[in-house]
Amino acid sequence: MPSPAAVTREQARDPDFVPPLSLALPLGIQHVLAMFVSNLTPPIIIAGAAGFGFGSSDPSALIYMIQMSMLFAGIATLMQTVGLGPIGARLPLVQGTSFAYIPVMIPIVAGKGVEAMAALTTAALIGGLFHAGMSVFVGRVRFALPPLITGLVVLMIGLSLMRIGVQYSAGGVPAIGTPAFGAPSSWLLAGVVVFATLGLKFFARGIWSTASVLLGLLAGYLVALAMGRISFEAVAAAPVVMVPSPFHFGFALSASAILGFVLTGFVSSIESIGDVEAICEGTAGRAATDAELQGAVAADGVGTALAAVFGAMPNTTFSQNVGLIAITGMMSRHVVTLGALFLIVCGLVPKIGAVITTIPIEVLGGGVIVMFGMVASAALAMLSAVEWNQRNMLVFGVPLSLALGLQLEPAAVAHLPETARILVTSGVLPAAVLAIVMNLVLPRATAE
Repeated sequence: MPSPAAVTREQARDPDFVPPLSLALPLGIQHVLAMFVSNLTPPIIIAGAAGFGFGSSDPSALIYMIQMSMLFAGIATLMQTVGLGPIGARLPLVQGTSFAYIPVMIPIVAGKGVEAMAALTTAALIGGLFHAGMSVFVGRVRFALPPLITGLVVLMIGLSLMRIGVQYSAGGVPAIGTPAFGAPSSWLLAGVVVFATLGLKFFARGIWSTASVLLGLLAGYLVALAMGRISFEAVAAAPVVMVPSPFHFGFALSASAILGFVLTGFVSSIESIGDVEAICEGTAGRAATDAELQGAVAADGVGTALAAVFGAMPNTTFSQNVGLIAITGMMSRHVVTLGALFLIVCGLVPKIGAVITTIPIEVLGGGVIVMFGMVASAALAMLSAVEWNQRNMLVFGVPLSLALGLQLEPAAVAHLPETARILVTSGVLPAAVLAIVMNLVLPRATAE
């Protein structure tokens, strides 16, 4: 990558600075590499939960979801970097498919096939519009969301998803109950991905280290290819260009799905605010403005609603790209704009999505183990700022215990109405709501 030595410190800290193309292009691609796998993982997980994921007889719906995830991650990123009126922070924020919604989305579609996607995308549309409208108020309620609460929420996201990584590494949900589940060859592929990722992350430099998860998946893919596990039939059958279609999966109203998306959108907006503050304070050396905070949350909501219209998953800012900005020191939003344009081009070429569907589920499982472990680690880093007195331990521990327990044993609330059952067994939502209420209600001065 070209050296940024010719760029002054003031220029590097200016979001409006236009660096030379020889510097901006590799930095933009680096941003895409840092988020590429994470952006595609949620639609793959949801398709698998619904029953039309990896290994299904017709991969067309999965390919479409993968393509839309790339396309609308690029479009939502442009909303952040270029802006549209009050929408967008006009900062180098990379948007991608959100992990936070996965615990809510899985119960909506579990085992119901492609037909369930209509209720999910409709709920995402309504939730996204609510999210965008909430942008003018979200800064006023931040007092209710200290690191104790946000750290717990992020931890619950990681814990809720770790089971998926193990299932994928052992052969995937369709293999459960068969001799193929947990086969040594499956764990070999997952292990190659994990060890290759760790090796590149700690012993490589530059883009090789930044794209360690993507390259780890490539290493596992090559081993699977040598084992005869790869078929390119779907790639040959995929068209060269794919145009997104409005309401691709239909339109259906579900009260539980809508409520779940609305509540999770509130949590997602706080995550975006944290990313804006991290960029402004960590790289620019200043506090984020109200316009930047509101614009970022508005772009989150509008991006989610627009993506939902065309069958894609909810969007949010990606924290790993915020960390990349801290490493490179380059805060130009135009660098990220180049990355967004690259994602849009990828989203219109279904051959790319078809290639991704040829990845064995065990290879993806190795990457998922790393990614969801990092989500939990990020939560622990957030929680390190908490004063662990007895009050805060209770505010943290009781919601964690109840929410995780209900998610592990959903039959415990089998007598509740369907809407309530989906919400209370999602993991993230009951943990967030209970922790917020306890933190606001319990007295601060508690005897040790």
